[in-house]
Amino acid sequence: MFQRFDKLQIDLPMPDKADPAAAAAVQELMGGRFGEMSTLMNYMNQSFNFRQKKKLKPFYDLIASITGEELGHVELVSATINSLMEGATSSSDDPKAPLAPGLDAPNLHHFIVNAQTSMPGNSMGQPWQGDYVFNSGNLVLDLLHNFFLECGARTHKMRVYQMTSHPVAREMIGYLLVRGGVHTLAYAKALEEITGVDVKKMMPIPDLDNSKYEEAEKFERLGLHRKLFTFSPEDYRDIDKIWVGNHPDDGKPLEVEIGMPEGGEKPDFEAKPEEFAPGYSPEDFYDIAAKLQKRM
Repeated sequence: MFQRFDKLQIDLPMPDKADPAAAAAVQELMGGRFGEMSTLMNYMNQSFNFRQKKKLKPFYDLIASITGEELGHVELVSATINSLMEGATSSSDDPKAPLAPGLDAPNLHHFIVNAQTSMPGNSMGQPWQGDYVFNSGNLVLDLLHNFFLECGARTHKMRVYQMTSHPVAREMIGYLLVRGGVHTLAYAKALEEITGVDVKKMMPIPDLDNSKYEEAEKFERLGLHRKLFTFSPEDYRDIDKIWVGNHPDDGKPLEVEIGMPEGGEKPDFEAKPEEFAPGYSPEDFYDIAAKLQKRM
């Protein structure tokens, strides 16, 4: 089961301008083949269907704990897209056609379907697909796929980073480059544990160090590239049987942290009257609040 906390994994900077084009590009990191929905759903299904959990507990714990982190990554990408869309239109711009700026945006769904928020789809507006999930039941094959999936996700993050200089997008991408690097290394170490093949010699793919990205480098200074979280107060602790030794980049010890990162605040976006979202007037809210107060 899952326990949810009303936080993001990191604080995002407040946006100073809208950028619907960047929001459309970041959608690939949400619902593309190598997006966060794919990493989440691959690892979640593999953990659900894992055979011999007790006998192979360190490997089960690894996939299950990373599943917990990926759920937060989906939430973080969603918050980034929402931030990039904030201020794209205003009800005061053109009373007759307040959503007209949407006609110049690359993803019309953001304006027509989702009230200028994130959607479970890619940069072209295509919905995320269930056949992006790979769950063969063979542990080595699934771990090898997960390594490949993380490398593909890293490639797409780096490309989206090159497409936009928006600080909100780059903050999120910098963090996910570091955390994705942790997952890639973890799967490489798991494969080495089973097969003896030193898969981590292939890293990083693409062959560009995270330190080349200012927003990623600051998270590495905090040691986040060496930490693997259990994302549970009691369970999944046997990841320390795999996540051991020193980091191949800086030679410092790898660390297992019980629980999850401290996290940051979630942004709270204002109403969009031109989108009828959430669809209530201030007077309606006062009436709703009064009714709720009577029940307390």
